[in-house]
Amino acid sequence: MLDKHLHPRLKPLLNQLVAALDKPFITPDGLTLTGFAVGVLALPFLALGWYFAALVAIVFNRLLDGLDGALARRRGLTDAGGFLDIALDFLFYALVPFGFALAAPAENALAAAWLLFAFIGTGSSFLAFAALAAKHDIDNPGYAHKSFYYIGGLTEGTETIALFVLCCLFPVHFTLFAWIFGALCWLTTTTRLWSGYVTLKSLNA
Repeated sequence: MLDKHLHPRLKPLLNQLVAALDKPFITPDGLTLTGFAVGVLALPFLALGWYFAALVAIVFNRLLDGLDGALARRRGLTDAGGFLDIALDFLFYALVPFGFALAAPAENALAAAWLLFAFIGTGSSFLAFAALAAKHDIDNPGYAHKSFYYIGGLTEGTETIALFVLCCLFPVHFTLFAWIFGALCWLTTTTRLWSGYVTLKSLNA
């Protein structure tokens, strides 16, 4: 919901930062892999209850995720880079709830499972429509800078990162946050399934 409003505001700042990183030995894919490696550290940090360290890893992961895209746009977007970026993003999103489940299995595991279940809904509806939108050359003016079609929803990347930040700052409330956000994710999935189906159905009308 907030991505399309936040991205245009962040883009000038990211472009300034990436100008300093535009060196021959720094590549967009390299930034993607480095960001994912840092993000993976959130898993053991969460499992150990080191919530501030996990928060730093999460924020740094998201910063590099923004910089890899900015560098890719500066040099030219590639399908391989777009694929790597989105695949590792979804893995990163999944490891955070799993980390909270490891931190306190008795208290957090069920809520974490609910959140992961909801992420499957948002992720599958997102990727399925993106694949078919590319097949039919459907324009996506709201996210023209992306490698493939971004279908919107109530819970997108900005909201998900806000959830992770809140969970790290207030870990005792993880279960409450997870149950609520999971429900919102299912609202997103429902609207994506409906709008995606109607859009694709109209192409054959």
